Amino acid sequence: MQIQQHGDNFSYLVADEETKEAAVIDPSYNADAIIKTVKAKFFILKYIINTHGHSDHTAGNTELHSIFGAKIVVHKPSKTEYDIQLEDGETLYVGKIPITVLYTPGHTPDGICLLVDNQKLLTGDTLFVGECGRTDLPGGNAKSLYDSLFNKLMKLDDNVEVYPGHDYGTKPLSTIGNERKTNYVLQPRTLKDFLDFMSQP
Repeated sequence: MQIQQHGDNFSYLVADEETKEAAVIDPSYNADAIIKTVKAKFFILKYIINTHGHSDHTAGNTELHSIFGAKIVVHKPSKTEYDIQLEDGETLYVGKIPITVLYTPGHTPDGICLLVDNQKLLTGDTLFVGECGRTDLPGGNAKSLYDSLFNKLMKLDDNVEVYPGHDYGTKPLSTIGNERKTNYVLQPRTLKDFLDFMSQP
């Protein structure tokens, strides 16, 4: 479930309808809407997962943790307060739904994408609809982003759905296949070409 209450940040709620276990990805400024939804559907909030440590994604962590007791989950290099640290390739389960960590640095050193049930990819600020994350903030690295985009995400099947961390595109979601065809960032480039491309304003 995609949640957008304030600003352009997307939050996500992944839930197993049978067991009622749920996870929130990037609570952001949407905590009020998340709390209402979790309570209304009688979900058991098990995890709060951050795709990276920027405050516009981790906002809401403390509030949700205090209300529901859910464990805060981050990737290893993260400086965010956490209960669980995961590494590339590790899988969490929400009920029977697997959520697999893909380490995708570039926008930040701790950036991850989350592959839910091998069908839906929550891309945080690594990949947007029609765009990619910026690398000019502290910790950003265009070489790492190139590897994350072309050697990780573009290796996934075309039918995997893409759910970005911000509402920056012409639509709120996409697919790997559609991004491969239409996203100008993902047009075939050498690493040198990509670094030149990312250095342009």
